[in-house]
Amino acid sequence: MMRLLTGVGVGPGDPDLVTVKAVRVLQAADVVFVPILADGPEGPGRAEATVRVHIDGDTIRAVPFALSDRGGRTAERLNAWDEAARAVVAAFDDGAERIAFATIGDPNIYSTFSYLAQTVRTLMPSVSVETVPGITAMQDLASRSGTVLAEGREVLALFPMTAGLEAYERALEAFDTVVAYKGGRFLPEMLDAVEKAGRGGETVFGAALGLPEEVVGPVEDLAPDTIGAAPYLSTVITTARRRGRGGAL
Repeated sequence: MMRLLTGVGVGPGDPDLVTVKAVRVLQAADVVFVPILADGPEGPGRAEATVRVHIDGDTIRAVPFALSDRGGRTAERLNAWDEAARAVVAAFDDGAERIAFATIGDPNIYSTFSYLAQTVRTLMPSVSVETVPGITAMQDLASRSGTVLAEGREVLALFPMTAGLEAYERALEAFDTVVAYKGGRFLPEMLDAVEKAGRGGETVFGAALGLPEEVVGPVEDLAPDTIGAAPYLSTVITTARRRGRGGAL
């Protein structure tokens, strides 16, 4: 019996940005796992809420992850990966042939799915693993803010703020366009770094993209309460300073 685990990217939160292929794979799955925040608020997380717009909820199962744990490879995080993998293996043992794991954004970019898939393969080596790409937050924010991410010879860097503020400052010096993820709690320091680099006029902020509480716009227009309480899944894009059409060719 073929057993297939597919990581499905469902975009940053707007159900309209789920691809046709993603919907087809989700609908065909015997079980669809979605991550939820361990010890978090009740109710569906962003991935689950997006998935429920497109498929019958009877196949959806939530598995807790330490999504807010920022301490590295902590015992809590490792245990969550193990428990989720065991839940997937148990579903296969119960007769499921096609299992999907829905993840916000893309399953190959800073996604919990990669750790889950590694663990499932260890427990059940016969499982095949595939992924379905999803729209990323940087693409969605670029669209919503009218931002061109890169032109011509420009180099684009995707940077997780968990790598540290000093590394972010170096990225602003080294690359034409810098996209920063997971920067909510660092936003005041990030904005200081952007201004220090003289790049405030080319920088936009986005959070809760596609959701009712969405915030999108130039960093220079951000309200103080937004700066001081930005969500973890915030995105900041700083583009190159462009001079004329085709100037980067």
